[in-house]
Formats: sequence, C-alpha cells, structure tokens
Amino acid sequence: MSVVAVVAFDGISPFHLSVPCIVFGEDRTDAGLPRFQFRVCAAEPGRLSTTAGFTIAADHALDALADADIVIVPSWRDPAETPPAALLDALRAAHARGARLIGLCLGAYVLAAAGLLDGRVATTHWAWADDFARRFPRVRLDPKVLYVDDATLTTSAGTAAGIDCCLHVLRQLCGAEAANHVARRLVVPPHRQGSQAQFIEEPLPRHANGDRLAELLDWLRGNLATPHSLDALAARVAMSRRTFTRRFHRLTGATVGAWLLGERIAFARRLLESTDLPIDRIAEACGFNTGATLRQQFAQTLKTSPSTYRREFRGN
Repeated sequence: MSVVAVVAFDGISPFHLSVPCIVFGEDRTDAGLPRFQFRVCAAEPGRLSTTAGFTIAADHALDALADADIVIVPSWRDPAETPPAALLDALRAAHARGARLIGLCLGAYVLAAAGLLDGRVATTHWAWADDFARRFPRVRLDPKVLYVDDATLTTSAGTAAGIDCCLHVLRQLCGAEAANHVARRLVVPPHRQGSQAQFIEEPLPRHANGDRLAELLDWLRGNLATPHSLDALAARVAMSRRTFTRRFHRLTGATVGAWLLGERIAFARRLLESTDLPIDRIAEACGFNTGATLRQQFAQTLKTSPSTYRREFRGN
C-alpha cells in the first residue's frame, strides 16, 4: 500500500488541502480501486488556521514524511515567506530517498525554496509566474501549462489544475479506469494534458457554436483512428477555418493538432494498460497508423516506449 502524505500548514486554503485528500484519501475499495495509506502532516505544532476562518488539527507531524512514497505540498500561504527549515529539510530528505514530491499551485515555491527544482522544468499559478521566475532563476519555469512532470518532481498551476495534476498522478499509479472513476465522482474531465494552457478564455461556451464544438470533441474522441484535417473539422461545425481554430483554442486551451495528439496518446495508454493488443494494432486504433509513429510520439511525449510503459504499468 503506497503512503501518501500531504503537508498542511498554518494559514492553509481548505480547497487546496481538500484536493489531494479527495483524490488520494478516500476509501474506494468497494469500487475495486486500490487504497492509499493517507496522512495529513502538520508543518507546525498545534491547531492550524485556515483562510476560511476555521481551524484544523493534523494527526501527524513532519516526521511522518520519512516513509512516504508521495509527498504533496498543496499550496503555500505567502510566496514572499521562506518556508520553515524543518519542512525544507524533510522535503529534501524525502527527495533524496526517492519519494515523489508534488507541489500544487504555490506549493511549487516550497519545492523551489528547498532547491529541488533547480535546473528542472516546473510551473505554478500564472499570477505569480513573474515573481517565481525572479526568485528562482535556476528553475526552468513554464507558466503556461497546467502541470509538469519532471522525474520524481511534479508541479501544477493554481486551483483546479491541482485536481488535474492529482488525477494525472493517480492515473500513472493505478491506471486510467481508477482516474476516470474518481473524475466522474468529482464531475470533472478525466484527463487534461499537462501541456494545456492554464488560462482558457472560454472554458464553457453556452452559445450554439460552443455546443457544436463540445459535440465535435466527443465525436473526435470516438474517431481517433481517422485522419482529420482542419478544413474538414471546420466544415463539420459550419465555421470558417480561422473562426474554428480560434474558438477551438478558446474551448480547449490547445491547438487542434496538440489536442488530438494528447487524446491519441491517452487512448494508447489506456489500451496498453487494459489489453494485450500488439503495438501496431494500438497505433492503428489511435490514429498513429504505424507502430514506429506511436513509439516516436511516446518517446517525445512520455520519455518512454509503449512496451516499457505497458511492462512498468503491469509490474512485470
């Protein structure tokens, strides 16, 4: 049973704390999902205040991070405040022994203050991106994306992107079905690529064109094996090519090509996890046509091969 530890602190946002709690902390064994040994660990002694006006008490201190497989810093109370030395030391020790560390939203500040993000790609909330870049110039900040996976260090943008990030980690640990189950319970999309833009100008369009685009996305997910051109897709929703590409980006935060690639990679991963289909068959089903193309995309996107991904996911 994997141990997941979340760091709570005085002045924490209840929402940011609740994100890892609801993804990793709930018992869903009745639905056939694995259970984590989940801990909330306090960075300071005593009851902790929250930004919502009530207090909380954590059952564990920082020493409970010592054997955690995953350590999550869900945010930080003040970007200008250097985190306590004891917390930074505990995070460095966890990283040194191979634990996975996750900094959600301003939690990236804490990982950066510990020196763990130096030379690595990371992200944080877009509103603090300029400040983060000035304070931590050694970090290769990408302020435009939802989350970044860099080996055993993962960072996310703000608020709802923390849900995307935690679902991404859950998917890596337990597979697509587990992540999809939790996403359905939370009534959120089951998978958004980390490369998707943080700020989406029109996430839930309500006019007729937006409805047609939402229907198009569902149709595309069911027809990934087929080649799709911009002109054909624009015609399908009765738009000009220019209008279509602009509104597609507003809806998804990505270009048509990037969105399709993300969906095809996600579908390929599900097939690798849940079937014994040959690589070439999976490539055809996902719209990559050949196994060579699928391998190339896996190498570029996931830094691994389809065969290695399947083997590591199944643990054999």
